[in-house]
Amino acid sequence: MKKNNLKIVKIDKKKNLFNYEKKVLIKDLILDLKLGYFDFEKEKSQKVKFTLDVNYEDKKPSNDKDIKSIVNYAKIVRLIKKLVKNKHYNFLETLAEDVFDELFKDKRIDKITLQIEKLEIMKDCSSVGIQISKKRSYD
Repeated sequence: MKKNNLKIVKIDKKKNLFNYEKKVLIKDLILDLKLGYFDFEKEKSQKVKFTLDVNYEDKKPSNDKDIKSIVNYAKIVRLIKKLVKNKHYNFLETLAEDVFDELFKDKRIDKITLQIEKLEIMKDCSSVGIQISKKRSYD
């Protein structure tokens, strides 16, 4: 008869057994702002849509009583509003880099996918824009 080779393993409750992969989703944040390279874009504001996926990792579950235990979507929205209020951007790409720079200050954030679309700039299209993903390098 075969002998059972199972071993009993004690779980140390102080040790983290899990890693959480989390994602904050912001869909269709629409702001009126002056954005663009051409003179007519600098004179009149236009509707611009932001969509973000913000991936982050955590070694512990969220604490329901501590807002710092999460990546707060309201804080991300406020940050974007502040960036576009304080500076004129000629290109969507430079705006995206400023968003990345601010969000990656949170060391938990691993990857961001950002889509920015101009909704009123071309009459033949519902929108034109960019999508950029940026991932933290650990090298």
